[in-house]
Amino acid sequence: METDLLISMVQAHITWEDKAENLAYYGELLRRIDGKTHLVVFPETFTTGFSMDAPRLADTMDGETVKTLRGWAKKYNLALTGSFIATEKGKYYNRAFFITPESEQYYDKRHLFRMAGETEVYTPGHSRPIFHFRGWNICLEVCYDLRFPVWSRNTNNAYDLLIYVANWPAVRRSAWKPLLLARAIENMAYVCGVNRVGIDGKGFEYDGESVVYSPKGELLAECEEKEEKNCTVCLSLEKLQRFREKFPAWKDADQFECHLSLL
Repeated sequence: METDLLISMVQAHITWEDKAENLAYYGELLRRIDGKTHLVVFPETFTTGFSMDAPRLADTMDGETVKTLRGWAKKYNLALTGSFIATEKGKYYNRAFFITPESEQYYDKRHLFRMAGETEVYTPGHSRPIFHFRGWNICLEVCYDLRFPVWSRNTNNAYDLLIYVANWPAVRRSAWKPLLLARAIENMAYVCGVNRVGIDGKGFEYDGESVVYSPKGELLAECEEKEEKNCTVCLSLEKLQRFREKFPAWKDADQFECHLSLL
């Protein structure tokens, strides 16, 4: 079983509502880290920016975005995660992907950001899958999900790594890293948060500050503020398991489950 995982955070700008441009640009960023990583994390809605124009921008599951991601995963022999605007059966989703050369899985953003009108356009997800990769159990969430700790609750160590992909604006930057740090400590898991940089089509600025925290709350990697950056860090599953054995606070967690209403 593999115990080490090389994870790369791609902190970059997103050209507003231009899928072709963004696919080309992120493809070039990916080429630069070929052979240096196992898992690459893109920001939320990396092909369009955080747009509410889903009817015009959404891709089907057989569209160009998914086809391109599948091709990259096979070409570079790695896993890719991030999110894009998806459409299925007449509905729109902020859909996160976890695509490897052998498989693909998806997670639809549960907590939609009503302050930007996301609740009026998109349909929320109703499941929180755990992805399995190289011996690791990985949970994937999207941006605003970060504010809701019950949704990320790591009951009985269901996951080892929690990833947040985001378009988290600079105006709310004071909450970004503290919440990521809290999720790592309370869930006794590695936490990775990847945010974009630049200014979007609505004039919102993004500072990036993509980070990886250890289960103890140690800062393992950080991308410089406001800069485009690829940051790679090696995570140890063996160290995580030893920590959980030595300090088994997870055994004393309150036992309850989150029951969803079908909206």
